[in-house]
Amino acid sequence: MKKNVYSIISILSLMLVIQFYNAPGVYAQSSAGSQRILIAYFTNPEPDGVDAVARASRVVRNGEVVGNTQFLAQCIQRAMGGDLFAIETVQAYPARPELMTMGADEKRLNARPPLKRRVPNPGNYDVIFLGFPIWNADLPMAVYTFLEENNFSGKTIVPFSAHGGSGFANTIRTVARLQPNATVITDGFTVSRDRVGNAETDVRNWTRRLNLGQ
Repeated sequence: MKKNVYSIISILSLMLVIQFYNAPGVYAQSSAGSQRILIAYFTNPEPDGVDAVARASRVVRNGEVVGNTQFLAQCIQRAMGGDLFAIETVQAYPARPELMTMGADEKRLNARPPLKRRVPNPGNYDVIFLGFPIWNADLPMAVYTFLEENNFSGKTIVPFSAHGGSGFANTIRTVARLQPNATVITDGFTVSRDRVGNAETDVRNWTRRLNLGQ
């Protein structure tokens, strides 16, 4: 009888694990070491076009177009393991120049764009890598939504970003304000958007310096 009970418990546990890793927006890869890692990112790759600024918001590798912060997130995953989570809004963002207008309007209105999904079981993680572009010297408002919808108390948050010349601006302070009970690493990784495609070695070296107990 006990044997049957243990078997049932084992099967149910396995089903829960499978359900979590099949959740939309979560792309799993085992974390190295003892720390459980989530790599959440907001990105908005521009479609094909001739605009050099638009092209700077994306990376093309092996025929695949990905956004800058998505590419950085993939670099972090290759270096440290962890689960990728795409922060996606219900309403898709347009391409430039409409994107800049929409982003500025959201900031002016202090908007909180609704997101498609939440992180399943955020309590499963110890370290949250958080990636975003710099819009109007600030976080995209969708990242405000993400940080306000998730409680990362007791977690370590590690910011990374792509920028157009401002570095992180004041975004690390903003992340710390929105998550006052988390430890926010100030030594984040930020890179000019036109250098993202060549940043993988720098990302790998940065993750080694973080000393997150891997």
